[in-house]
Amino acid sequence: MMEHDENSDAHFTEGLRHGDHAALTYFFKKHHQSLCYLAARIVQDTAQAEDIVADCFIKLWQRRGRFADAAKIKAFLFITCRNSCLNYLRDLKRKTAAQASYLRQLEANSEEMLYEVIDTEIISLLASEIEELPDKCREVFKLLYLEGKNTDEVARELHLNVQTVRNHKTRAIGLLKAQFLKKGLSAVLQLALLLYLDR
Repeated sequence: MMEHDENSDAHFTEGLRHGDHAALTYFFKKHHQSLCYLAARIVQDTAQAEDIVADCFIKLWQRRGRFADAAKIKAFLFITCRNSCLNYLRDLKRKTAAQASYLRQLEANSEEMLYEVIDTEIISLLASEIEELPDKCREVFKLLYLEGKNTDEVARELHLNVQTVRNHKTRAIGLLKAQFLKKGLSAVLQLALLLYLDR
């Protein structure tokens, strides 16, 4: 499977350099979900995150002749996404506490924050597993973790009581942890995921 992925990556990297739209579609399918997850975590606005990610792929297409391999395409997309989020937060006149905190961290420790926030393997794992959660758990988890809302805000938005929201959050985290452990991840990745979920 790994060899097949590497062959596909090489094939579509070459295609992208030659202006093949199918190659752009390939990299879009491969990275779109993770990029949206990352952007939503930073800007705390899912609609804005979608716009930022769409713009990243436009920039990739405009610079398509520059990339030697798939790893450089991936790095370009994630760094462009991170920088676009930073610019968006800088331009935002009124920021939530979470947005202001991310902006301070991104500006103070750009390299450190880049690797802390953009561990693409963790983001990819989370993004795909979140979509497998039961409907209500998924909805609660996204509002809490992607949009930065607190339990009371989620309860009001979904017309649930606070305890029900907490129950859905606990169930979602339990299901995600169980899935990560089943996948046989490295100890480092397991720890990073568990720390992330326990924040």
